[in-house]
Amino acid sequence: MSVTEYAEWSEAEPATAPASSAVTPADAADAARLVAFGLQPKLQPARDQEYADLLRRYREDPPFARLADAVATGLGLIVLEVSPRAGMAVTAAEDSVFAVRMGDYARRTSADGGDRFLHGLAHLAVAVMAFPRPEDLADDGYIGRVTVNGVDAFVRQTCHRLEEQAAEQGENTDPASDAPGLETAWRVWARRSATGATKDARRLAGSTTGIVAKAVTFLTDSGFLQRTGDDNGGTYRTTARYQLQVRDLAGSAALAELLELGVVPVTDGTPTLLPADSGEDLDLVADAGLPFHST
Repeated sequence: MSVTEYAEWSEAEPATAPASSAVTPADAADAARLVAFGLQPKLQPARDQEYADLLRRYREDPPFARLADAVATGLGLIVLEVSPRAGMAVTAAEDSVFAVRMGDYARRTSADGGDRFLHGLAHLAVAVMAFPRPEDLADDGYIGRVTVNGVDAFVRQTCHRLEEQAAEQGENTDPASDAPGLETAWRVWARRSATGATKDARRLAGSTTGIVAKAVTFLTDSGFLQRTGDDNGGTYRTTARYQLQVRDLAGSAALAELLELGVVPVTDGTPTLLPADSGEDLDLVADAGLPFHST
């Protein structure tokens, strides 16, 4: 081979280099593996070396990051954040096979399908109590704290405030018994027993504290809350994933309306509430719960 021929061959060689950056089956498997880790919300990257390595690759290898995002999108998932603190935090789009709907959740907890409104209200109240201020959602280091009794007390205070507003405007606060559709979630909550009564003093699942307990248990099992004690019906702290979840849905009308009622202070989760301030009449949005999609 002449020097000229060798030079021409050497210059042509880079043309084949891009082939080495093509997606391989191993790359696709790693990307899917990362998404699979993201679907295990209680798994912490700091405790799984493979997970931590894939997160690092996501941050340092843009083509791999795009591939992982594409895998998530194909599964109907929305990537909220990819970081050491939250892992690969994903939430299900409404049409995803992973989406959980409030109606399905409520049916698993009660024979009364109408209770789905109360379960949705419980999830909404937990989110508001956990992150009562916009700056709480914006601060990655903020940790919210809630208790079962505190959430129930907050909802009951909200019910009282909404009842006052309805009375001030002359609205019917006692819907006809043959028209249950007129019964809004806050009225049902106000009439429901807080604890119920059993011979051994157990909390009834259909009571309002039972409904809140079901909500926080679900959020704990989903990696959104961590149980920290038994006081006030159970104490919990928020995780980075829950902050991202609520941040993603912070623009919802239901969340804004509860906050604007002015009955929730920044607390450590104890059932202590600020007096309600006067304001515009606001109705709770029925069947709105986190992290669910409406039916």
